[in-house]
Amino acid sequence: MAFLRDLYHQSRAAELAAVPWPDATRRAFLDSQFELQHRHYIGQYTDAAFLIVEHTGRPLGRLYLHDDGDALHIIDILLLSAERGQGIGTALLAHVQQLARQHACTAVQLSVLRDNAAALRLYQRLGFAIVGSDTLRLMMRQEFS
Repeated sequence: MAFLRDLYHQSRAAELAAVPWPDATRRAFLDSQFELQHRHYIGQYTDAAFLIVEHTGRPLGRLYLHDDGDALHIIDILLLSAERGQGIGTALLAHVQQLARQHACTAVQLSVLRDNAAALRLYQRLGFAIVGSDTLRLMMRQEFS
């Protein structure tokens, strides 16, 4: 849990950099947000796979997957900032696509924040198409034939 908490903190660091809070206040806020997110995920997706991505025993990120029956749903994928842009996300998504096919799923689906241009480019490059949206997120899906 400590790694997952720190990973979450890192993922929100840029967003909160301009907030004039003392470090202890920022950490308490992020801890509470992490706990809420974690409780939501385990409550909403009780049979999901909550995986820590590792390389040679060193944690690099997280991958949360849920089998929706016809589709494998990527609930969340998050890597340490130092690990991004090195092909790890591409490899993880290829693995998820392989898992989906092995489980006879017809698609892989996910959502991405609208302003996450790097992730959006990656998903589109790997064959995901936008199938819906809300004010914050784009829903994407890759169909298999």
